[in-house]
Amino acid sequence: MQSLTEEIQSFPRTRLRKQCTRVTSLSGRRIIETWKGSTITVVEDPVPPETMLGYIPDTSWDVQVGIVKPFLLLGSQDAAHDFSTLRKHKVSHILNVAFGVENVFPDLFIYRTVSIMDHPDADILLHMKTAKGVVLVHCNAGVSRAPAVVIGCLMSCEGLSFDAALSLVKSARPASSPNPGFLEQLRKYKTPMALTSILYCISLGCMVKITQHYFFTTLGQATVCVRSA
Repeated sequence: MQSLTEEIQSFPRTRLRKQCTRVTSLSGRRIIETWKGSTITVVEDPVPPETMLGYIPDTSWDVQVGIVKPFLLLGSQDAAHDFSTLRKHKVSHILNVAFGVENVFPDLFIYRTVSIMDHPDADILLHMKTAKGVVLVHCNAGVSRAPAVVIGCLMSCEGLSFDAALSLVKSARPASSPNPGFLEQLRKYKTPMALTSILYCISLGCMVKITQHYFFTTLGQATVCVRSA
């Protein structure tokens, strides 16, 4: 009786079914590999140059909005670009932490834009902020940067621990998954005293009240969130 290995080795390749595999290179070039027995044929897959992305795009529309607090929402750029979604959630402020994503309703909502790269080395703690009234915090996919900023705001403005803030954000938007570098920065983040921050910013004349719940305060390049009294 043959062993499984012997059966596999003795199986003739000519009996294998024809298989086609589409391969996309990093440059976006696509080829089709066709196997028939022991023979492989490679042909170019003609695609328009403008569609040669070099990756598989996610074309699904994501307008799911996570309600972290009644006044603090979390989502993707799709939600920020969908007027009916914004109106449904009574959004009045939009915090855009995406890179290269435009604010499409500048006459209808109050915007604040701080472009952050979704990279572990990007200093997320330079960008602690939020508002109330209601504010939607979004990046591109609503997975890493925006959730990280919201976690930082909950720690800074609400006094939550890292674990509690992370749990609240993931409950509101299950897709939330800040990159490891952001998570490490947030774990090490020491919650500042809101009153001290307010007095310090007032002394520098840099406080800007956005809504009745939160301030945006800018210290040099750093923007922090403090809760109003």
